[in-house]
This record gives sequence, structure tokens and C-alpha cells, in this order.
Amino acid sequence: MRIALDAVGGDFAPDAPVAGAVGALPDLPPTAEIVLLGPQTEVEAELAKHGDASGRIRVIDAPQIVGMAEKPLAAVRSKPHSSIGVGLKLQREGSAHAFISAGNTGAVMAASALILGLHQGVERPAIGAMFPTASKPVLVLDAGANVDTSPREMRSFAHVGAIYARDVMGRKDPAVGLLSIGEEPEKGNAAVKEAHQLLKDEQHAFRFVGNVEGRDILAGHVDVVVCDGFVGNVVLKFYESVAHLFTGLLQREMEETVLRSEAMGRVFTVLDYSTYGGAPLLGVRGVSIICHGRSSARAIRNAIGVAARSVERHLSEHIGADLAGGSAA
Repeated sequence: MRIALDAVGGDFAPDAPVAGAVGALPDLPPTAEIVLLGPQTEVEAELAKHGDASGRIRVIDAPQIVGMAEKPLAAVRSKPHSSIGVGLKLQREGSAHAFISAGNTGAVMAASALILGLHQGVERPAIGAMFPTASKPVLVLDAGANVDTSPREMRSFAHVGAIYARDVMGRKDPAVGLLSIGEEPEKGNAAVKEAHQLLKDEQHAFRFVGNVEGRDILAGHVDVVVCDGFVGNVVLKFYESVAHLFTGLLQREMEETVLRSEAMGRVFTVLDYSTYGGAPLLGVRGVSIICHGRSSARAIRNAIGVAARSVERHLSEHIGADLAGGSAA
């Protein structure tokens, strides 16, 4: 297994990506390798700070950097030797099995679709975001890749989300819900109501449990929640702000000894986005993991774990086989 990592993407690059890569080595199979992408001299200097990487981390020169404020498609086309472009081309050529970046999200999405291509039956890929709950994380998609989403696209989101939940999240029979303003099939806008009927017809492919409301996301009753990218991104950003508010209130109101307790540590771990690593871009022909721009070394390390599980469990191959069957095409 070889995982390509953008070493110059994100607010804390290159230290966080490089430190995350070094920290991830003990979690990976002994034969696994991590390839760091970026200006070679800069990345090698950062890697040297961590001492011996046992020959399992190497650097490939990618002299161009896509800035966070650049227009995604223009950047992808004008910078073919960027860390994003080079990393995804390695995967397309079979020299890498997964790609991870905390850089420009739009550029990673555009480059993944252009370079890796899409599976049959997928019109546009979706970002799958993990939402912590009191019991088990829930996958919500699309979390922002597509602002305007058709019912057919939401149907393909349900397919790829169910496979991800089974392969990577370990859910044997994942329950898939459609986010709406009520549980009844007739609730929702025109796209949601049509998507409900399409998903209802897919019961042979996955377990569709009908409409779910916003409160159901955190109840832990479903494994996958499908929605359009506009709604998904709003819900994601709102959830992040609530988690931040909750953490801040605890830190303000609780005694220091309580905050440092083992139980409180578990609470903070559940609420910390870095626990879940990165968000998979589902529907592309390969493994592409998008990390938060503010990802720490811990977040990168966990994102590498997500990528490794996706490769080990043949996620992309299973998605391709499911969609090639014609049920979502």
C-alpha cells in the first residue's frame, strides 16, 4: 500500500502533514509506504526534523502549490505539477493507492474528478462528513461538493454512502435516511420528494429507512444521511459551531480537575473533528480524502488511517461493482 499525502496543503503545512505521516507509520501495515508531495527541498527539510522514518516515507517533488483562495478548476489546469495534481496522477497510474490533502477543497474535488474520473452511474461525487453522536458516528453526504443536487444524484449518494458505511465504518447492514423536514414521504421540497421515491425503489441495494429530520442525525438511529450539498454544508458548519460552543461552555463552567478527568477527555475526543481524520470524496475512481484546512498532525494521522482502511477493504472497487450493476445508472 502506498498513500500519497499533500505535504503543503492546509494552514499548518508542512509541519502538520509531515508529523501526521510519521505518526501514522505504526498504525499501517509494515509494507505500507507514505509519499509526501511538495517542493522537495522544503518537505525533506521538514521530514529531517523527525529523524529516521525507516525508509517508509519518501518525497516526490511537486514544485507548484495551489493556494486556498485560488479558483479550483483554473488552478488545477494551470498547475499540473502541484502537490494535488501530482498526487492524484500517481494514483491514476497505479503508483499510489490513495491521496490525502488538507489544501484547497475545491481544487482537490475538481482534480479528483478530472484525473481519477467517476464511477459509472455517478454524475457528481459527494463529500462524506462524519458527525459524532453519543453512540456511533453518522455519515452525512453530500457535505458541500454540490450546491444544486438532483434526485438522481441523491440516489447515487445513498449507494456510495451505504458501501462506505459497510466497508470503512464496519456497519453490516447500514440504515440510510433522507434528510427532510418531516418523516412523511410527502414532506420536503420537490427534489427531496422525488429522491424519496427513487430511494424507496432501491431497497434491494441498501436498507432505506425513509425521511429523517435534523434531530435524527445525532440520535444515532441511522448510519447514513443523504442530502444535497447546500443543506449538508450548512448542517456541518452549524454542528461544528455547536461543538465549539459546548466545549467552550464546559471549559468556562467546570473545575480544572473535572476538565482533566478521563471521562471529560472522552467527551472532548468525540467532539474533536481530528478524531475522524478526513472526509472521503465518494464516487471517484479511487480513494481521495479531503481534510479540514486547519488539520493538526493528529487529524492527518487519522485521515491516513481512513485512507488505509478504504484501500484495504477495496472501497472503490465495491462502489464500481455496485453501480455497474445498473441500479443507480
